[in-house]
Amino acid sequence: MEYQTIICDKSDRIAVITLNRPKNMNALNSQLLEELDCAIADIACDEEIKVVILTGNEKFFAAGADITEIDTIENSVDVHRFIHLVQNVINRIEDLEKPVIAAVCGLALGGGFELALACDIRLAAENAVFALPEIKLGLIPGGGGTQRLSRLIGTGLAKELVYTGNTIDAHETLRIGVVNKVYPLVSLMDEAKKVALKMAGYSGEAIKAAKLAINGGINMDVKSGIAYEARCFEVLFATEDRKEGVKAFIEKRKPQFNDR
Repeated sequence: MEYQTIICDKSDRIAVITLNRPKNMNALNSQLLEELDCAIADIACDEEIKVVILTGNEKFFAAGADITEIDTIENSVDVHRFIHLVQNVINRIEDLEKPVIAAVCGLALGGGFELALACDIRLAAENAVFALPEIKLGLIPGGGGTQRLSRLIGTGLAKELVYTGNTIDAHETLRIGVVNKVYPLVSLMDEAKKVALKMAGYSGEAIKAAKLAINGGINMDVKSGIAYEARCFEVLFATEDRKEGVKAFIEKRKPQFNDR
């Protein structure tokens, strides 16, 4: 598929998806969401790709939903259709059985922030700014922001950000646990690719199982989550990658995993 609002580059077992509506501050409209959905679906089936990096440009990761499109919505049916599309795409990113790294420069507002929250790891440039400003429009986050942010940083801080619409800079998001690392703008993508390459060098089956265990277990009670973790562990124990990993460790060499 030829994309108009995103760029998808694949190399070295990594797919880099770049949001590409610079004249609109990478605002999320239906076309961009549909193209992003197609790209993620394609990557899910591409056995050569092990890790995804989702990014924007130096000034904008994504400045929320496209307000001009939202302003044309006139009835509950259209509202449902739009928010269903938003949530489906963001859920697909979260559920992808491969790690997704958000490399955030500039503004990550509203739906842009929600896109980043659905990723497994968030890396930010020093110029990154995050906010859920929907309250200023008489709305609330609709792409999972109220749920994912609360689970990430706790309900108190999440409520403060949702109720006020306040912006927070990169270093504050690091302090409260929204992002994993903050880097100078010029080095962000290089650092993101280093992380991605490290993950891509491990067993894809093990990474998949780890993601399933964490994402699935977070919505269970602790004992159920631990039982689910054990099941994921048991499934891995029978794989060739597990055998190769143990053998390589004993022989003091680098493992050669089958799915690389």
